[in-house]
Amino acid sequence: MIKTIIAGVGGRMGGRIVQLIHETQDMTVAGAFEKADHPAVNKDLGEWLGSGKTGLLIASNLKEVIDQGEVIIDFTFHTASLEHLRLAAAKKKPMVIGSTGFTSGEMEEIKRLCQSVPCILAPNMSVGVNVMFKVVSDVARTLGEGFDIEILEVHHNLKKDAPSGTAMKLAQVLAQARSQDLDQVAVYERKGIIGERKPEEIGIQTLRAGDIIGEHTVLFGGLGERIEIIHRAQSRDILVRGALRAARWVVGQKNGLYDMQDVLGLKS
Repeated sequence: MIKTIIAGVGGRMGGRIVQLIHETQDMTVAGAFEKADHPAVNKDLGEWLGSGKTGLLIASNLKEVIDQGEVIIDFTFHTASLEHLRLAAAKKKPMVIGSTGFTSGEMEEIKRLCQSVPCILAPNMSVGVNVMFKVVSDVARTLGEGFDIEILEVHHNLKKDAPSGTAMKLAQVLAQARSQDLDQVAVYERKGIIGERKPEEIGIQTLRAGDIIGEHTVLFGGLGERIEIIHRAQSRDILVRGALRAARWVVGQKNGLYDMQDVLGLKS
């Protein structure tokens, strides 16, 4: 049994991770925590999630429970996840992080911390999305010049960051495939008299509406033809299942920063 610690169990993702772990045969929840002012703190985990008493109380921080588990799964917020990783690195506890919105400075610190602990950081844990990363990279390289690239991401109206971490990862993958610097070619908004589209641009556009879980489209537009590669999430469970797969994989790995491409063996 892999003993897991779940961050942010009062949120949609954290609670669902706990529930799906209970359905597995090889994982168990050894600890769970929320931020100190959350109403879930000191409540029984099972009762809080509506599944019956478990005897496991929800802690107010990671420090209280970190010694109880083998791996930490964190879908909270970028600043909180970084704080948790600092403690995980000090305690040599592997982590799986699904939070998005990390700044370049935060990413540099994450890379340094991962010299001391194995960590999987992925903006989207879905197996399908990670196959999409591989596919769009191959398509971009094969098509070469002559095709414009546009990314459209659509999410629910409660999502805090934009563009989504998945859209930014798609953009990075596409820029790398075309040997470009994303900071130089990314276009996030178009309005007014902007002139002709530059061929090197990678457009990244955002929509927010209703309760849409997540949709990402990469459009390759050429003369007389276009290719669209679309991933639609119909349930957040795809992210949870990917995170559990990542947690199984990261336990026992060497120190370092990994992503879902490593977990799925998609890196060439």
